[in-house]
Amino acid sequence: MPLSERWNRTRKQWNILTYYQRFESAVAFVLTLVIALIVLVALYRLCVGVVTAFLFGAVNPLEHAAFQSIFGEIMTKVVVLIALLAVARKFIILDIRDATTGYLLGLAAITLALGATYRLMRERSDP
Repeated sequence: MPLSERWNRTRKQWNILTYYQRFESAVAFVLTLVIALIVLVALYRLCVGVVTAFLFGAVNPLEHAAFQSIFGEIMTKVVVLIALLAVARKFIILDIRDATTGYLLGLAAITLALGATYRLMRERSDP
């Protein structure tokens, strides 16, 4: 369900929600905003890092190998981070009454695999 539909449904039902459900909805909304802010800050830092590397000549943008290496790593890290954020969002909006054991184990396994992948990629790029 798209975020706008969920937001409209929550807004319409706000008066009949219990205090805990209101609290839960508010926390999910705040966490969504925080995750969006983290993505924006990461994008800004990425842009600043790439632009400064190009401007100060650390990387020649016309060299095919350097270009491929930089954007290959960037795209891979971004894809892994977005996947981690998507799984985190699944945990945030998870309705525990409908969740089966297998579903929770699957989400946990995906989170563990993505976290390990991200850590290995950071260890490879950070000396």
